[in-house]
Amino acid sequence: MGGDELTHSNFDFSGFDVPELKAVTLAASGQPDETRAVGEGKAGKSGKAGKAGKSRNRKTNPSKKGANVAKDSKNKKERIGLFTPMGLRDVTVRNRIWLPPMCTYSAFARDGKPTPFHYQHYVSRAFGGFGLIIAEATAVTPEGRISPCDVGLWEDGQIDAWRWIVDGIRNAGAVPAVQLNHAGRKASTGCFAVGYEGQSVPQEAGGWPTVAPSAIEFGGLNKPRELSVDEIHGIVGAFAAAAGRAVAAGFQAIEIHAAHGYLISEFLDPLCNERTDEYGGDLEGRARFLLEVVDAVRATIPEGMPVLVRISATDWAAGGWDLDQTIVVAKMLKEHGVDLVDVSTGGIMAGVSIPIKANYQVPFSEQVRLKAEVPTTAVGLITKPKQANKIVARGEADAVEIGRAALRDPYWPLRAANKLGVPATEAPYQPQYIRGAY
Repeated sequence: MGGDELTHSNFDFSGFDVPELKAVTLAASGQPDETRAVGEGKAGKSGKAGKAGKSRNRKTNPSKKGANVAKDSKNKKERIGLFTPMGLRDVTVRNRIWLPPMCTYSAFARDGKPTPFHYQHYVSRAFGGFGLIIAEATAVTPEGRISPCDVGLWEDGQIDAWRWIVDGIRNAGAVPAVQLNHAGRKASTGCFAVGYEGQSVPQEAGGWPTVAPSAIEFGGLNKPRELSVDEIHGIVGAFAAAAGRAVAAGFQAIEIHAAHGYLISEFLDPLCNERTDEYGGDLEGRARFLLEVVDAVRATIPEGMPVLVRISATDWAAGGWDLDQTIVVAKMLKEHGVDLVDVSTGGIMAGVSIPIKANYQVPFSEQVRLKAEVPTTAVGLITKPKQANKIVARGEADAVEIGRAALRDPYWPLRAANKLGVPATEAPYQPQYIRGAY
């Protein structure tokens, strides 16, 4: 992996408008220094996106001020895209710097309940100025946990354990979101707290049998059992029930995890879905489970609550999931009331080579944004303030997610504000901390 160039070696970059991935630098607005929300301009003014039905988003686009970042070159504040608020339905996020879901495997009682560690982890980053805090992969069933120490929302007793964390995030000015997940064939794996890292946890050590769309194992993990249609319907209901519990806990947005080789992305990818019923075959069949989950969640939560979907835009394997299919599914998601697509890549197939470098996933986000006309986020080796700001200002994504850099520095947005020239009085400082501003 790695290297300074992204090449074609053994991968077909389907869906790109130019032959080399490194040359994909299209700006949504056609003006390098302007950020424009997807759907604005002539199409946005015609109201086409807003007439698709009650389930469609009503506040997907940023505010008028946010939609014209850098239009006035004399106004430095308007030129800083990262710190422009963003609207999603009835929710306004204070900036475009978001914390992505990152597993911490720290529900040590193995009951799915978050702990004081999780409070410290998430609330400190809300204090640090992040706009949207997406809580880590949260299992919708016990068998859907990635590890025995995953958090969950599969039963009502977990609601209160989340509520004080959610309140802390909101009180610090950030928007709390939660990522709902079922790990499928990648469930019951080890972690630092359990051992067996990179392996299936034996049942005598707290592991369990896994399920998948087809009985195909991932790498060296245990072989899963193929789900029946009735079981698929049950998992759809589990996502909806977990979303209802998330609302009760006070979360303001729901993200559905359809990436990284977990259950939903296993259904999407033809290399690990060999079903011949209505949940397999062509793209429509393979996307059916995801769309049923989206519809069930959308029907459970308030209309003004945003739904996000995280998706891997490619599995980096020949003949597998790719950008073209991602764009088609992103269009479907938009029609089913999804407000934003959180674009990542990989994690679906074992043993593939991924050309990792700074911004290596950004072109996928940009292409989904342009071709599906849906807001997106970009993630992956985005570590520097100017780098992040350019991604938003060029229209390559509507927001950036700062992951591993945020593990090193919970106050990354405040440092970014200083680097980008945002006055301390306008940066997302807590009033108690303003006298220590950069």
